Amino acid sequence: MSQSKKVRRLVLLSMFIGIEVVLTVTPLGFVPIGPINATTLHIPVIIISILLGVKEGAILGVIFGIFSILTSTFRPTAFSFCFSPFYSIGEIHGNFSSILIAMIPRICIGLGSGYLYKFLNKKISESFAITISAAAGSLINTILVMSGIWLFFGREYAATAGFAYETFLNVIKATLFTNGIIEAILAALISIAVIKALKAKGARV
Repeated sequence: MSQSKKVRRLVLLSMFIGIEVVLTVTPLGFVPIGPINATTLHIPVIIISILLGVKEGAILGVIFGIFSILTSTFRPTAFSFCFSPFYSIGEIHGNFSSILIAMIPRICIGLGSGYLYKFLNKKISESFAITISAAAGSLINTILVMSGIWLFFGREYAATAGFAYETFLNVIKATLFTNGIIEAILAALISIAVIKALKAKGARV
């Protein structure tokens, strides 16, 4: 790989790290759609994994995860114990499992979207490959985060949210078919628009 190509890749990755910061610290990270707030924080990870590859996608996924921990620590909500080992509410304490929930799904966004795009781009049109890969990356995040919460903090989360623990699987399904689907569609639309625009402007990497 030429030095100029390495520089272009580094600049692009740095730019999307900056975008991730902006989304994290501003309301742009959440888009109100009716009664639901759809997050956009995973979209830079998806875009970079498709543009640059799984390595860079995983790196940005790590950064997304770190931001999740920091946000949950310094701007906590009632459920921040799921993402920060430093946050507690009453007798419920975040722990090492909180780090796993914050980090692993976000890394898997980059891995899943990147590998799926590499596979699909050889078999179908680029636009369709981007659309499917972006939607899949978004759903990976939703499924792994909710599954991690169920596995490590199921009873605590249910108690805080005010529903019976026995219905947690139904809560996961409901989240998947509301926020999950909307976020996947949003990720696909934004990803294909941004990637096409960057390539049209000569962002060949």
